[in-house]
Amino acid sequence: MNKQTVAVIGLGYIGLPTAAILASKGHRVIGVDLDTERMDAVNRGELPFVEPGLETLLSEAVSSGNLTAQADIPEADAYIVAVPTPHDDAHQVDMRYIDAASKSLAPKLGPDALVILESTTAPGTTERMADVILAERPDLSADGSQDRPIVHFAHCPERVLPGRIMVELTTNDRVIGGVTPKAAELARDLYASFCEGQMPLTDARTAEMAKLTENSFRDVNIAFANELSIICDRLGIDVWELIELANLHPRVNILQPGPGVGGHCIAVDPWFIVSSAPDESKLIKQARLVNDSKPDIVIDKVVAAADGESKPVVAALGLAFKPDIDDLRESPALDITRRLAEKLPHATILAVEPNVHEMPAALRDLDNVELTDLDSALDRASAIAMLVDHSEFKAVDRAKLGDKPVIDTRGVWR
Repeated sequence: MNKQTVAVIGLGYIGLPTAAILASKGHRVIGVDLDTERMDAVNRGELPFVEPGLETLLSEAVSSGNLTAQADIPEADAYIVAVPTPHDDAHQVDMRYIDAASKSLAPKLGPDALVILESTTAPGTTERMADVILAERPDLSADGSQDRPIVHFAHCPERVLPGRIMVELTTNDRVIGGVTPKAAELARDLYASFCEGQMPLTDARTAEMAKLTENSFRDVNIAFANELSIICDRLGIDVWELIELANLHPRVNILQPGPGVGGHCIAVDPWFIVSSAPDESKLIKQARLVNDSKPDIVIDKVVAAADGESKPVVAALGLAFKPDIDDLRESPALDITRRLAEKLPHATILAVEPNVHEMPAALRDLDNVELTDLDSALDRASAIAMLVDHSEFKAVDRAKLGDKPVIDTRGVWR
């Protein structure tokens, strides 16, 4: 294996684990991030977020000298762009972070450099990134045309689960898409230094669509479960029992309903397909609308449970987007907690999140929200909303809840 100098642009939930694992395999890795606190933490070998298995690997990578972090983009053999790709209010891809990274790295590129986009985005974005970079560097090309030196462009989307990133980075199959076949081969060779799964090669646009398809498939199936839960509420049926019974069929595997869909992938990626082909993606769009509407239903139930109380106290259990992590991105639980505080200004909202130790920015301007521990919240609450099925919540003795109204969006205390 050839050791390379790799610049990883964006040290978030995907960029930092990727940087650490590359450094652990002997590559010289420079992480680039504009967040000075995060950059300083990385240079101290300290993990700025919760991810099992990453802290030790990060500390060892920094101690070895193979991983450093800085604000400026260096010269390197390969560049991995792992910056945010949010969508705007119209559900169009917000390209500003990719464009900014592309323009910043363009002056550093030398002949045969490899530029990999890891950020999940709409089909055609890797080609657009190449166009942005080559507009800044007309002396280079993506295919060797007009005898100009080549820069290779590829898309290698991550497909890992927060809480299991360090396992799945190495074991999961990895789709490798190149703007040219040579770019795909070079990207595969770099990822082969740590990826033990299959790495099929394709073109960049297909690789972009593959990631979106995976998460849209999951979103549609979650929407089916969430719609079932709404129907069962109307008909007086326990949706979790119903799903258990239906799943006894050998070819049925219904997912579990919840308060909505969150995270950096499933809640966002389907919109990239919808924005790319709005007239043809009716089912995908409807699934997004079903899942996005679920928090409204939860809020209505909590408000009804608090009705009649002059000063209700609501325990909102969980703020993360999934169990046993601290990731708040696109979290329906966080959104529900904030909107409850706004809708019930006379109430006290007790936010409980075992994996977060300070009030999230989204809640700091609300005077009626307190971040507290589980026992205190259960003691003080007049109504309880179970929003995230963290291990600590699942371990609660149902008797502790007494006869308080409980809105259990995860079926934990059935």
